[in-house]
Formats: sequence, C-alpha cells, structure tokens
Amino acid sequence: MGLTSCDVLPRSGPNKQEIYAGSVQREGDAFVVAANDRVTRATAVVPALGFSSNFINAGQVGSDTVRPGDVLGVAIWENVEQGILASAGAPAALQEVQVDGSGFIFIPYAGRIKAAGNSPEAIRRIVTDKLATQTPDPQVLITRVAGDGATVSITGAVSAQGVYAIERPTRTLGAMLARAGGVAVNPEVAVVKIIRGHTTGQIWYQDLFEDPRLDIALRNGDRILVEADTRAFTALGATGTQTRVNFSTQNLSALEAIAQVGGLNPTLADPTGIFVFRNEDAEIANNVLGRTDLVGAQRMVYVLNLTEPNGMFTARDFVIRDGDTVYVTEAPYVQWAKVITALTGTLGAAESLANAGSTVGLLGAP
Repeated sequence: MGLTSCDVLPRSGPNKQEIYAGSVQREGDAFVVAANDRVTRATAVVPALGFSSNFINAGQVGSDTVRPGDVLGVAIWENVEQGILASAGAPAALQEVQVDGSGFIFIPYAGRIKAAGNSPEAIRRIVTDKLATQTPDPQVLITRVAGDGATVSITGAVSAQGVYAIERPTRTLGAMLARAGGVAVNPEVAVVKIIRGHTTGQIWYQDLFEDPRLDIALRNGDRILVEADTRAFTALGATGTQTRVNFSTQNLSALEAIAQVGGLNPTLADPTGIFVFRNEDAEIANNVLGRTDLVGAQRMVYVLNLTEPNGMFTARDFVIRDGDTVYVTEAPYVQWAKVITALTGTLGAAESLANAGSTVGLLGAP
C-alpha cells in the first residue's frame, strides 16, 4: 500500500486547516477569532490584586499599646506614713498584674481598669486619678514586664521566616518584610498575602513601592504569606520547547510568552499560524464576537499572524492569561518534506532489500 495521507506522518499537533475545521462557523465547538487591536483590548484582563478599605484605612497601632495577656509591673508610692497601700516612700507590695481576656486589670482601691488599647503611660494616669481621691498625690509607675506587644507571623518565600514583634520601625507591611530579610523570589512575580481574622487581602510585592496606600499598618496576629505567582501557560507545537511555563512578569504578552520558551523553531514554525486556546468568560466572549446571547464559558481560539503588517504589534499587545495554551503550527513545507523523506526512505529501504536479495541469489548460485 502506498503513502496516501500526511496523517500517518509524525507531527507536533493539528495544522491550521484542522483547527479552523473545528470552529463554530464550521459546526465545531470553538470560536476561532483573528486577533486585532479591538480583540486585544477586549481580552486584556489581568488579575486585580489589592487590599480592601478595611486594610487601607486601619491606622497604625503604637508599639507600646497594651493587649490582653500582657503582664504589667505596677509600683505605687504614697506621701503619708500610713497609706492605703504602702507606708511613706515605700512602694506597694503589688508588683505584677496580667491583663485579662477582656482587656482589664484590677488595682486595689482603684478598681477594675481598662488596660487593653492603652499605653502604659495612659494606664498610669488612669490609676493616679483613681487613687488621688483616696490618698494625697500618689506616684504611680506602670511598665510592661512580659509580652512584647503585638506580633505578626511571616512565612513563605522570605529570607527569614518567623514571628516578629510590631515595633516602632516595623509598624507597616513594607518595613516588616524588610525585617524578615525581604522576598526570596523574583520581586516582579512575588505576591504578598495578609490574613487578618476572617479577612484576606493580597497584592503584588512591587506595588508596595508604587502605591504608598498599600504599605498598610499591621495588626496583632496578622499572618503574612509571601509566594511566587502561580499562574502558568502551556507552550506546544513548533516552539523552542514544549512545556508548562510559569509567568515571569505580572503582565505577559503573546510575544513574550513565545520568547520565554525559546521563540519559534526556525526550521518548523509557521509564523502565520500561532494560536492561543482559552476558555473565555461569556462577557468577554460576547464583546469579542459582537454578540449578547452567549452564556457561560466559551471555547475561544485566537489567531496571531506575525507576517501581517501589524502582526508583531498585535502579538506584543495580546495578553496571555493563566491556563492559556499557546500553540504554533508547523509550516506547510515541513509536512511535504516529511512526505518526501518518508518516500525516499521507503524507496531506499526497498532498494536495499532488492540488493540484499540479489546478493543472496548470487551467493546461492552453483
């Protein structure tokens, strides 16, 4: 049987004609759309990262703010021989008190005092005012004995993971990350996530330096996670390599994606047949196709032609998204070359067999 179809030849995937044959226009299940300036604008969607107003509007908390669980040292001096707590010149026996879960401490003759949220100096004034009604000119000293105030935990791709106290130099996110040694991945694709109670916010690390509002004030118990961007695309066909590739920048164009995998294979690739396969949201698909009736995710195939007058600019502006498949078809002549190679190889093999048969015949002759 002779070689009658290119289908028996090895290749990296479908050709242009086969992709177009699978279009909705030809009763397939995917919309095949040529990329142009309007399409690139309609599909240029990048992940929106940022903090909510609750994060941004939270003011800085002083490093000396007392919190539940802190232990305070209390010393009281009185100016009378027989004071209510101590004799003249001698401090009261009361030395340490712990702030309870509700944020209060108890001082004899002063009563239950709200400590959480106040500084030691503010607590000192409150205790002084309470005791002043019972002993003349009391002298009160409040110090933090145990508990270094608010702390945050930092994990992930940082140089030094750990639990860090919120101190005067490290009250904001950027300063605290610097205290942890900075990020340990490419800063351009580093994502910083903060978990505060039941609320989560995340930003690009680089945005900390471009938007001062994102350098938010930290709170006790904040959990900070730094990780590399997890977005990726798949490159197949006549490219320098066929693999799954992580994004190297926040915004990745089709041209950059091709370059990231080594460019087009110069001996195989068809620069008129670069396809991006994607499941597109109905809103974007309707916008691209000029329709309003599509519902649910739609299979879209965007076509890039680098040989067109504006082709390189279109590929530069077309944004690749997480989960995309970038496929480059082989040039038509490649299949013909494979056919010729297969034919010449078959003829060569047949000739070799014929020669071998002749040789055997000669050796077997009387």
